[in-house]
Amino acid sequence: MHRLLYVVVAMLILVTIGADAAHAADRPNILFVITDDQRWDSLGLTGHPFLETPNMDRIGREGAHFRNAFVTTPLCSPARGSFLTGQYAHKHLITGNSIAYSEQSHRLVTFPMYLQRAGYYTGYVGKWHMGKDASARPGFDHWISFAGQGTFNDPVLNINGQTKKHPGYLTDIISDFAADFIRKSHDGKPFMLYVSHKAVHSPYTPAERHKDLYSDEPLPRRANVKADISGKPMLTREGAKPPPAGGPVKDQLIRDQLRCLRSVDEGLGKILAALEETGQLDRTLVIFTSDNGYFWNEHRLGDKRAAYEEAIRIPLLMRYPPLIKPGTTIETMVLNIDIAPTLLALAGADRSPDMHGRSLLPLLAEPHATLRDAALLENFHDPRFPHIAAWQAIRTPNWKYIHYPDLEGMDELYNLESDPFEMSNLIDAPEAADVLRTLRDRLAQSLRETP
Repeated sequence: MHRLLYVVVAMLILVTIGADAAHAADRPNILFVITDDQRWDSLGLTGHPFLETPNMDRIGREGAHFRNAFVTTPLCSPARGSFLTGQYAHKHLITGNSIAYSEQSHRLVTFPMYLQRAGYYTGYVGKWHMGKDASARPGFDHWISFAGQGTFNDPVLNINGQTKKHPGYLTDIISDFAADFIRKSHDGKPFMLYVSHKAVHSPYTPAERHKDLYSDEPLPRRANVKADISGKPMLTREGAKPPPAGGPVKDQLIRDQLRCLRSVDEGLGKILAALEETGQLDRTLVIFTSDNGYFWNEHRLGDKRAAYEEAIRIPLLMRYPPLIKPGTTIETMVLNIDIAPTLLALAGADRSPDMHGRSLLPLLAEPHATLRDAALLENFHDPRFPHIAAWQAIRTPNWKYIHYPDLEGMDELYNLESDPFEMSNLIDAPEAADVLRTLRDRLAQSLRETP
């Protein structure tokens, strides 16, 4: 009975939002915070043994934790393009991290553009990371960013068209600018603020106050760190440098990533405090996520790009009391392309017919519902990283099939239920032949359905 009640309440709220679309001030604010390369399990909420993330955890504790959230392309620029457009990378055409994508990123049709047209005051603070150009992109009334990757200390910022060096630590600076944005009136309009951190990206420079943090804590290791990769011919193929036996990622890098996250969490606390001080916290949908995961030597890999769980999974937390019951846990698969249609639906704004994602609002009303039973994932060849081939994959709750279109006979199939660490490739297993046939068909169908 209580599930039906949540559905009814959510529908009433959405009807009200749509009916009042002309009155922008009646609609919720939106705060979207994204980190770079943060793994889905790098949160206190997800059971990390020593990382302290009280403010990230608060969003999930007072809202919803999506336990199975994924990016459709596990690479920074394509993933960010998909968050903004609700499209797969093969549609929005930001398929790599090259600086050549600056011009294309100015042409993206994004959810901030639709919100701006619907009466929202829109702001962007942080790393754009689609090309090197620091100038404002369409759809934003307020713009603070920097060229390319920027620097962790004393960055050069583009602040609404004026470029100048700003003293301090970048994560703190981004958080302070975000809090300042929230404290302004915006002429009575609801706001949408997109906060995009450089952290925890290379060179993984922690704040001075955190430089020795976690130095003595034993690092957690997943079972597939020392796994045999002979069943992964894509990684061991001739002509591609095989991953080193011990993996390329040093403990110092992992510790520095976690140290960088402490600053992100502290800054998130400042932003949430600004929402509370201005009486806007419970009238604001708060979203916290990351643009992709990161390998800590699983399958002997570092960085991201490969189709395995450590790269494609992301943290996703949401808080908005009118729609989300505290402590909500959502198990069904959701994707980064679902964010844009969700925000536009919540705001009662128009959406592009070219969006591939689906609104998550029904899940907020009924957390046990199923949004999809399979997810299409993809990655594109990058000559600078030749060891990871282009791939297309289909993932269901229990299975994953990875197809390498440029490599004959190197596909992979995993039973995620019995083999969550993806250590046993079943592509040639007779007992998995029927599943393989079904997933090949599903992959082809999914590619046809996302032109």
